[in-house]
Amino acid sequence: MIKKVFIFVLLLGVGSIFLSLSDNFKEQKELKGIGRYYAENAADELGAANLVTAVVVTYRGLDTLGEVSILFLTSAILGFILSLKKTGSEDDKQVFLPASEILVTASKVMIPIIFIFGAYVFINGHLTPGGGFQGGAIIASAIVLSILAKPESKISHSFISTIESIAGIGFIGAGILGIVLASGFLDNRIMELGTFGTLISAGAIPIIYIFVGMKVGAELTSILVNLKETKNIE
Repeated sequence: MIKKVFIFVLLLGVGSIFLSLSDNFKEQKELKGIGRYYAENAADELGAANLVTAVVVTYRGLDTLGEVSILFLTSAILGFILSLKKTGSEDDKQVFLPASEILVTASKVMIPIIFIFGAYVFINGHLTPGGGFQGGAIIASAIVLSILAKPESKISHSFISTIESIAGIGFIGAGILGIVLASGFLDNRIMELGTFGTLISAGAIPIIYIFVGMKVGAELTSILVNLKETKNIE
């Protein structure tokens, strides 16, 4: 009974907090401060049609570096923890249920399409909604489909690590070039801005997003592969 009363009081307290927040909420009808500066100057300064991309990749590039680093640490920690839980010897084989014929056939058609779409999303991130994180997640979804269709197949950890390392070095390298050749870390003006609204535009943003997409895709794939390999051996 005491437990139920405590939960009820707790819910009332949380509800009162949200009610107070909703009553005091005031809609901001126009941008102010730095947000207004981004909206008014991003297109001219960076040449990116997608304002979100301009902010994420350049103006707040250090934040993006932090997000990618967190994902890398998550992948590394999860891989380490799951490796401690693996059972059986290396000579034992995992037992997998066979995938349906529909899933296997569909995967042969869909996996290449998903990879191409993922690449399209991060290459065109400066023009349309999307970018490196979204494109990398789409590519990782193709790996999920591959694992479901062929659970007995193995994906090389060294290959994943190589892709992740190349992408990470490229991302940091682009950031350093921004400091040396332009005005700051990940400044996309290390390359010509090109014609606004076209694929070859926004300076180095498409290149940076390629690195981000590769890195995110590799890190999410690493998590998926580690999860797959920790199944109990029968």
